[in-house]
Amino acid sequence: MMLWSSVLLVLLGPSGPLWAQRPPTVFVDLDLSPEQRWEHLQEAFNTDLMKKAAQILISSQVPNWLHKATSPIVMSLEKHIPQPYAGEIRGIASMMKMNLADVVILNFAYEFTAYCTSIVAQDENGNIYHGRNFDFPHSILRNLTMNVVFFKNGEPAYFGTSLAGYVGLWTGMSPYKFTVSGNQRGKTVWSNWWKNVVSAVFVHNFPVSWLVRVTLEEAKDFEDAVTRLSKTPLITGVYYIVGGVRAGEGVVITRDQKGPADIWPLEPLNGGWYRVQTNFDHWLPPPKRVNRRLVVSQIRKKLDAVGQNRICMDKLYQASSEEVITTIYTTIMSAATPREYTAVLRQKVLQLHLKCY
Repeated sequence: MMLWSSVLLVLLGPSGPLWAQRPPTVFVDLDLSPEQRWEHLQEAFNTDLMKKAAQILISSQVPNWLHKATSPIVMSLEKHIPQPYAGEIRGIASMMKMNLADVVILNFAYEFTAYCTSIVAQDENGNIYHGRNFDFPHSILRNLTMNVVFFKNGEPAYFGTSLAGYVGLWTGMSPYKFTVSGNQRGKTVWSNWWKNVVSAVFVHNFPVSWLVRVTLEEAKDFEDAVTRLSKTPLITGVYYIVGGVRAGEGVVITRDQKGPADIWPLEPLNGGWYRVQTNFDHWLPPPKRVNRRLVVSQIRKKLDAVGQNRICMDKLYQASSEEVITTIYTTIMSAATPREYTAVLRQKVLQLHLKCY
């Protein structure tokens, strides 16, 4: 319990220049009814700010005419959304005095908008490190970013970094077991949010971020997590990046809706001591419309310059700072040392000179 206390202290935010950029922490009690679980959200975030953010995000993802036309349909479908997420969404809407249809749309619209860079790496001693940038073009999301600690049976069960009003997780850790992040895969079009709702309600496929939560809560270890994240039917394609607690436990899973399209593990004995994943298939050239080849190249140069013998949490953070123009937050984590979980809001490029011990 002392260790968990120190973990919570870190999430709540110690002092210092780096920690000043920390998001607030929200506690979610899984022993409560789904409608009550997010009651602490109103203590951390302003209702008007959440409404404003929701309007901006929905208008950017869903044409206004379609939003008005489908809101009544969304209301009728809400009761068919799987539990506990339907109850949690309903509770958030009630608590924050937001339109229920908008909160539903918001949750499904997020499912295909995680433009991200994720890195999993292993040092010479077999320690696994995991970093991710969560990118989004609307800076207002920085004001909605939060760390979330999920409690079960009175004890912290898992935690992650997310956005207020969103019940899924794109970034999370099950302490002493594994870490996971998700990156968007495939084309982003305005109709995707609607396809996501239909797929979840009628086909019973998992939204990608809900599967992250379920896996964090139920998976026994790294291997179990990789199996669940690889085989569970999804509403859309995604990249899952997973880090474990033992040497070799690092992988990028490229997902189709029905199963894995590719499994890209760490291969430290063959020089593959790190993997960098953005939003295109690693075996293909980046698409011309979103050319992130330069980003990947620069991150790889930084990692190669650091070397496997010097990689650590701080060096991984520095490598992740190559592209932060549209980055909302950066998370650095290692499941073997959960008290070092670090989530930083990226207001600007931070020039940090940190030491590894």
